[in-house]
Amino acid sequence: MDSSNQKSDEIELSVRNQSSKWVLNSADPPGVLQQVFQSIKNKVFHHSHKKYSASARVVAVVSSIFPALKWGRNYNASKFKNDLIAGLTLASLSIPQSIGYAALANLDPQYGLYGSVVPPLIYSVMGSSQELAIGPVAVVSLLISSMISKLVDPAADPLSYRKLVFTATFFAGSFQALFGVLRLGFVIDFLSHAAIVGFMAGAAIVIGLQQLKSLLGISHFTTKTDVVSVLEAVVNSFHTTTWYPLNIVLGCSFLIFILITRFIGKKNKKLFWLPAISPVISVILSTLIVYLTRADEHGVKIIKHFQGGLNPSSLHQLEFNGPHLAQVAKIGFICAIIALTEAVAVGRSFASIKGYNLDGNKEMVAMGFMNIAGSMSSCYVTTGSFSRTAVNYSAGCASGVSNIVMSVSVVISLQLLTKLLYYTPIAILASIILSALPGLIDYNEAHHIWKLDKKDFLACAAAFFGVLFVSVEIGLLVAVGVSFGRLILNSIRSDIEELGRLPGTDIFCDKSQYPGVVDVSGVAIIRLHSASFCFANANPIKERYVSASVSVGLPVL
Repeated sequence: MDSSNQKSDEIELSVRNQSSKWVLNSADPPGVLQQVFQSIKNKVFHHSHKKYSASARVVAVVSSIFPALKWGRNYNASKFKNDLIAGLTLASLSIPQSIGYAALANLDPQYGLYGSVVPPLIYSVMGSSQELAIGPVAVVSLLISSMISKLVDPAADPLSYRKLVFTATFFAGSFQALFGVLRLGFVIDFLSHAAIVGFMAGAAIVIGLQQLKSLLGISHFTTKTDVVSVLEAVVNSFHTTTWYPLNIVLGCSFLIFILITRFIGKKNKKLFWLPAISPVISVILSTLIVYLTRADEHGVKIIKHFQGGLNPSSLHQLEFNGPHLAQVAKIGFICAIIALTEAVAVGRSFASIKGYNLDGNKEMVAMGFMNIAGSMSSCYVTTGSFSRTAVNYSAGCASGVSNIVMSVSVVISLQLLTKLLYYTPIAILASIILSALPGLIDYNEAHHIWKLDKKDFLACAAAFFGVLFVSVEIGLLVAVGVSFGRLILNSIRSDIEELGRLPGTDIFCDKSQYPGVVDVSGVAIIRLHSASFCFANANPIKERYVSASVSVGLPVL
């Protein structure tokens, strides 16, 4: 017996020695950079590619970067017909919207149109969404103007302002591409759905208030975005600016016209094209009215001349050694997050309708490269627009070719139509922007969040009031802070349940939900829901353990 025990001890000692030797001689664990590069390698050189030849692997890798190479193999005349109709319909909406959003970003009209040329072309070959329509959007335009205007006054120094805009766009694209390459899609998840709903609603109201400048014909307006400052500027304009009623009449008349066509389009799906072309019809009719009546001589503010032609290079305008570099990088990061959040949410919504999956990381790479290219071709930050994507889908788009058709249509407009828009009233651009805002305010979703989870609604309300009464960036910061705080609380202060056995079974259930369960003699059972067991939740767990022990008659140690 002693000899067998001795032999067992020797074996155990030998195993320990071998284990110790293995631990001491084992290679160091991979560092963070090694793990990142290995993740990229595994993604690019996927194990499923190993059974193919080297050339086939290269084709597979290139196809994963450029999805157009995959769907392009099965492209045909029928699909092109659908894309042609969708692209032309999209262009009729995109052209007036882009001009309006450029004004919202404190840029000349052509810069909005530039954003509907190069970025859609890049996305059409790199993006994985078939329906997503690319171009300038209202919320990002507001972010650009509200934050960069604090660094440089666009009215006093427009060239320096544009340089900062293009540099911020470059940073936004770089961050987006980096998120995708490093598979950091979880970054946009720090903005909870509830916070996004509140942020978008607040931003929509702020954008609407900003349009009072154009509708009322006010020359000097506040650069602040909070409600109080905007209303003060409107009241002060009574004494400093002459209001011209024709601006209000033109703007409100065509706003009503656009909203009526949108209502008709919703009621009759066959007339989907009507709300899509109503903005461009409004531009044409209002321009003719001003030209024929010479309303510009009676106080109606017009666009006047703006530069046409292809996108000029802005590579020489990127500034990486100026005094505002850190602030511009921060602005680029914020715009990158908001643009990605909107694009991925819109893309996934329509992908689920069509029955295919959208790779968020690939979308980030595509968005990143299109904004980097855009920053070098006189564009500011672009992303996927919900209103234009809905029009693209309703028009029957079959692929990203609809974005190419739209881009070509905008180029033709830049070449031929810019002189014809000289007499376009600015109030019409305001009405086009206002008509797009109701889609940003989701009352039903806010009510659903209230009924589902009051804590989530708190995040929604905090983001909404932060944007409305402080500033857009503070509202965004509040949204991220509340979302992050909620995430931490959920992970460390999760629900703790006391369990009991269902009579006659081996199934254990929560006592609060199943009052008929019975306690197991001499045993207290508690369960944690989705929480990490750590120092932060040690006391709540201990208190619940004591409570459960007392309830079943166990002594508390």
